[in-house]
Amino acid sequence: MRIALHADGEVGRRTGRILLAEAGLTALGMYGQAKGAEDRRTTGIRTLAGYDPLATDAPDARSFALIAAEEGVSCVLAALPRVDRRLRNAFLDRGLTLLVGADLAGGIAETLAAHEMAVTEHDTEVTIAWTVPGRPVRRGEAIPFPDPVGPRWAARVGKAPRRRTRRASTVIRRFEAPVSGDWAGALARVRGERRGTRVEQVVGVADQAAHLGAIALAAGALAVAAGAYPPGVHAPAVNAGAYLDTALRIGLGVASHTRQQ
Repeated sequence: MRIALHADGEVGRRTGRILLAEAGLTALGMYGQAKGAEDRRTTGIRTLAGYDPLATDAPDARSFALIAAEEGVSCVLAALPRVDRRLRNAFLDRGLTLLVGADLAGGIAETLAAHEMAVTEHDTEVTIAWTVPGRPVRRGEAIPFPDPVGPRWAARVGKAPRRRTRRASTVIRRFEAPVSGDWAGALARVRGERRGTRVEQVVGVADQAAHLGAIALAAGALAVAAGAYPPGVHAPAVNAGAYLDTALRIGLGVASHTRQQ
């Protein structure tokens, strides 16, 4: 397995350390750097030839995605670039994968929720929440993040989409909780029916913010390298099982609680 990495900030640098702990990694190309890190498997690269995928924590990542497509490799982004026809076709036409939003919100929080939703039935209520840097607020939705983040007030993000089938209806609400300091968290709360019993399942994570960001990006890179996502543009939750399995294997710690209603 040969992965290319563009490290724009601390998340990217930590992503490199996580990838280097993988026994199956034979080479880590530090894209855009003249030198590699202090490991025999790393080297600075100016071209993506021989590597797949390219992963980056760059906030303005659309240009990296287009470069990857032009050079014939898949790409994993922590950011959420504007996905238009040009970007989508650049990957589809070449049989490549673009994974977007491999971060705390789109990667960890959304896949935690998708994993629990897959085993929950009948009129499901879903709350998805994550922290963002900022001044804490004193009103909104109470979110019980695990320690050391702890309970926080959070603000609603977007509308609450409702998915209907013949048997069930699912309402999804998303929240952002501003926090100060180095800690971050993500949480999914799913209420519904499991095997004839009404339950509330809560799963959450809390850790150093850059570390969680690095796990989210590294999990996406490893999952794409393993072929977990088909050609085209996808979010991590499209294959929540593969993404979460990878994140757990490389160090993600999840707290969970189940309560019958």
